[in-house]
Amino acid sequence: MTFPADSAAGAGLAVCHGCYRATPVEAGQCPRCGSALHLRTPQSLQRTLALLFTATLLYIPANALPIMTTDQLGSSLDSTILGGVILLVQYGSYPVATVIFVASVMVPIGKLVALYWLCFTVHRGHPTSMRQRTVLYRVTELIGRWSMVDVFVVTILVGLIQLGGLLVIRPGVASLAFAGVVIVTMLAAETFDPRLIWDRASEEARSDDG
Repeated sequence: MTFPADSAAGAGLAVCHGCYRATPVEAGQCPRCGSALHLRTPQSLQRTLALLFTATLLYIPANALPIMTTDQLGSSLDSTILGGVILLVQYGSYPVATVIFVASVMVPIGKLVALYWLCFTVHRGHPTSMRQRTVLYRVTELIGRWSMVDVFVVTILVGLIQLGGLLVIRPGVASLAFAGVVIVTMLAAETFDPRLIWDRASEEARSDDG
């Protein structure tokens, strides 16, 4: 890959991922902290897509399987994420239902779609502004951790509601899958190198000039 002459990468300078010092890439490692130097995150797209595929597979059981089981007076009730949202709506807890729906359904799906789209635009090119795509990446990276709210709710309920065998709440298999979705998507956002957005734009500009 060739880089614009007016960029640090074009001048042969790499920013250390450990201490952020700019050093000639030929040095191989940062003279300050000893980290390996790379002009761009190695195999960023491949790693990001592998993590996104994993998160997509985990998202299926996270929504299809029960996220918690309620035992009350000898009867058990399994609740999925959407089932819990519907139950909260039926009980009139609209604010809580809205928070859980946004954080546990819309945010994970939105983050997966955004990262897939960013990978596609880097690989194939896209007319959307590079600045807009960079902002989208920053927002995606920021809000991803808040999708853990459903797991936090289940954890709190399990710890608080243990009424002498009359009412017991147990976490379901989906809570582990959902936690895996959040963790893997956070890793995918960290693996994606947003500088590739600008590199692709520079390549397209040079091809148009040619």
